[in-house]
Amino acid sequence: MNKNPTVWYRIWFVLYLSILIYFLFFAEGFRENVTQTYHYNLIPFTEIRRYIVYHKQIGMTRVLINLLGNIVAFMPFGYILPCMGKRPLSFWAVTLLSLDFSIAVELVQLFTRVGCCDVDDVLLNTVGGMLGYLCYWLWKGRQTNESKTEKI
Repeated sequence: MNKNPTVWYRIWFVLYLSILIYFLFFAEGFRENVTQTYHYNLIPFTEIRRYIVYHKQIGMTRVLINLLGNIVAFMPFGYILPCMGKRPLSFWAVTLLSLDFSIAVELVQLFTRVGCCDVDDVLLNTVGGMLGYLCYWLWKGRQTNESKTEKI
């Protein structure tokens, strides 16, 4: 059994990316706006504002799935990424990688016309990556405090 934790984090990361890619590109039931014409949004906060303003008409379930779902979906990205290397990545490195990966996903959606390319998703996904890193940072700080307590 391999005791190197970075290997396990890499395995979890590949598994996470596989599941994320499946839901983004292959799970028809999770996509909104399945219409005959393709829609995209390149104006920041347009869809976020629409979901907030029309939450009663859209329904809170759809609002939460769209807004919080985009955040929560990228939290594992921000949490696992700093654990995979010999040295943990910084907050800004994880933020930039979250932004880059989210842009890549949205560009694939734009060019393949699968899903809906939306700049607001990039913003929400990046926030999710940042929150994931915050969870990692809190967990790491707790581990450090526990190890200091054990030495005393």
